[in-house]
Amino acid sequence: MPPRRNKGGLLARVNFPLYTIQMLTSRHVLVGGGGGSSKTGVANGFEIFELSHDGWNFIAEEVTRHETGPSVVMNCAAFNDGKKTWLVAGQESHCQLYNVIPRVVAVENGEVEAGINSNTKDNENSLRQRKLNEKKQDTTTKLGDEKFENIRNNNSNAKHKKLQLILKPSTSIQTDFSESDPLQRIVRISLNGKVMATGGLDGVVRLWKFPQLTKIHDLKTHIKEIDDIDFNINCDYVATIAKDGRALVWDVVKGTKYKELSWVPPNGAKYVYKRLRFRIPNEKKSKIQLYILSNATSSKNPSYLQLWDVEQGLIIKSAPCKETLSAIAVSDDGKFVAVGTMFSGSIDIYVAFSLQKALHISGAHSMFVTGLEFLPTKLDGPAITSNSETAVVSISVDNRICIHSIPFRHALPFWLVILFIILSICGAFMFCSYMGI
Repeated sequence: MPPRRNKGGLLARVNFPLYTIQMLTSRHVLVGGGGGSSKTGVANGFEIFELSHDGWNFIAEEVTRHETGPSVVMNCAAFNDGKKTWLVAGQESHCQLYNVIPRVVAVENGEVEAGINSNTKDNENSLRQRKLNEKKQDTTTKLGDEKFENIRNNNSNAKHKKLQLILKPSTSIQTDFSESDPLQRIVRISLNGKVMATGGLDGVVRLWKFPQLTKIHDLKTHIKEIDDIDFNINCDYVATIAKDGRALVWDVVKGTKYKELSWVPPNGAKYVYKRLRFRIPNEKKSKIQLYILSNATSSKNPSYLQLWDVEQGLIIKSAPCKETLSAIAVSDDGKFVAVGTMFSGSIDIYVAFSLQKALHISGAHSMFVTGLEFLPTKLDGPAITSNSETAVVSISVDNRICIHSIPFRHALPFWLVILFIILSICGAFMFCSYMGI
């Protein structure tokens, strides 16, 4: 498929509602969703796009489409250790593990030749590629666990080769045990790739050894369905929020509650937690801090992006928002945090330490924002070179994938500053000579 240039932030459109987003490499973004198990004709599954920048705009090119049969993809998480990439996705009551296999395929006139079915025995989980030219020869090379960066470097001069990411289903485990219609609502993998956390309708947060997917702990304090989960950067704590209105921080090793975060809203207003992410500190010994989205139950009151000091259990800073918040992301360099809204589909990007608003995109989507991901700077392979200080990709149930960026804050070149100083000195000397001073 030819690349699609973004207009007004639009990167691409897909033919199903989008609920989850993950960066697989520094240049590959995966989105997932679907129409559900009912026979609506709307597909369920994933699409993977390769992102680039042409000097003016970001470009998205579809490289893989993977359908999941009747199971809609509502949540997912990915881990890349530099050698291998795994993807885990919630499919009804189960969590499905995928191996992400890189392959190089031949490209002719900007079109990728017909792909390879990675699981011919299972049509529902097989890879479906658009057939572009029946006469092209299959030159696909299976690369196993080789690094993505090495793939790019080795093929940098091969203008007719392209990296493709294939999803190969592996282990599947049940993670939610609700009596009626069990459903996994959230999954996260720790930054060191050793622990996976899942939460669903039964209110139990389960910790699993990753990628073996053997259970470590059941965390059973919440009494309603889990809304969000996140690990801190050292992977020793995991934070959870649920529809019971509680925000808890747990000790990963012990499987015990470490702290509960609560606050007293002004004027007796009622608030519920929606999403959370740990702040990425600038120093290793920094305090443990957590971003939480708190939504007012009444439209008369503002919602808040809050920054918490976990150890003290106090709100350090907060930024008000006029409408309900639905999504959050933190850049991997810890400099920015982005939030998405429920009704207007707007997006705000804040400076992480001060919560000062750096960018507002009104009506980025026609419906509520379901997911946000910053373009990474630390994943495998070179980062995308652009004229942006940071960029965040957003998705919605409006089937659109958009990108929003903050341009670099340009400073005057050093040589121009020196020239200005020299001219100022010369001008002052000439003025003094003219005045006879």
